[in-house]
Amino acid sequence: VQVVESGGGLVQPGGSLTLSCTTPGTSGFTFSTYTMSRYRQAPGKEREFVANIISGGGSTYYRNSVKGRFTISRDNAKSTVYLQMNSLKPEDTAVYYCNARDLNRGYWGQGTQVTVSS
Repeated sequence: VQVVESGGGLVQPGGSLTLSCTTPGTSGFTFSTYTMSRYRQAPGKEREFVANIISGGGSTYYRNSVKGRFTISRDNAKSTVYLQMNSLKPEDTAVYYCNARDLNRGYWGQGTQVTVSS
């Protein structure tokens, strides 16, 4: 499964960005069975969980530091998951990774850089 990410960039504190993640060649039905997750890794730190959206019912989970600021959603017809990030802080600066997980394993995207700086 190929995982392709887009949408990173440089933004000022308090600004917004939307990250997209898609699985080209995957049908909407197959995509709907994936749990889609976002992780991030800042320089010198370990990769950490940010948010995910579960297959089927679409329940969402967030790390505490992004609750109320980030929203994860999915469009199964487009085989795409979105991470809307608002009120960005310098500590959100990291490479953001997308993970698509089926019943057997997870598949990682290449990562996209998000830099929050004035």
